[in-house]
Amino acid sequence: MIDQMTESLARIRFVLVETTHSGNIGAVARAMKTMGLSRLELVAPRQRPDAEALARASGADDLLARAGIHENLTDALAGCRLVVGASARLRSIEWPLLEPPECAERLLAEAGEGEVALMLGRESSGLTNDELARCHFLVHIPTNPDFSSLNVAAAAQVLAYEIRRAARAVAGERLTETPRDLATAEAMEGFYAHLTETLVRIGFSDPEQSRTLTRRLRRLFNRAQPDRVELNILRGILSAAQGRKTPERFVRSDTLEQD
Repeated sequence: MIDQMTESLARIRFVLVETTHSGNIGAVARAMKTMGLSRLELVAPRQRPDAEALARASGADDLLARAGIHENLTDALAGCRLVVGASARLRSIEWPLLEPPECAERLLAEAGEGEVALMLGRESSGLTNDELARCHFLVHIPTNPDFSSLNVAAAAQVLAYEIRRAARAVAGERLTETPRDLATAEAMEGFYAHLTETLVRIGFSDPEQSRTLTRRLRRLFNRAQPDRVELNILRGILSAAQGRKTPERFVRSDTLEQD
């Protein structure tokens, strides 16, 4: 499934139309590579990838080196079975509109069969109506209506993440934690007995009226589910509170000899 996911992601191309600032090209390359996307196509960029683009790419230099540079949109979209255009604003033109998660799912599904493209426009004006007319769908990132300014690289990162998330869902990939060696029930009971004894010895609780406190502390540590090492640390703290451990044990012998 992982190989299939990699193949599908490799068929999704990000097409940047007449990008003004080369740094944004580098930032888009970085956004793509962090999500496993590798196909970048540039249509008539005002500046070709330069030192600023490399700096903003932060290690995604290979995407910039392989990026196709085209004079027109037709060449950049050649061979694509699905084209989705990113629109920063809702247009009066009636066109099928997707939110980012739906867009990602459609791109990924079609990428299983062939090449697809996600098209992003100019920093200042986005895509023209003629360019949007080449799209099967438009994708709109629902931003704050009072401040909807979204940099082209930031938009690319949102959409790249959604594509990655959809791909992981298809592959059944999930984050997993390393299994913890949790303290056993008997170990916890030994700790609670030690804790109760310590609280009485240091004068924190009244042995005759400590049931409510004990229940609350049990709830606290049961929620935490300490592992064996953590429980040993806690019991070491209790022993120190009882005076069984003193600061002198940390003094090195060579220091004592100098004194």
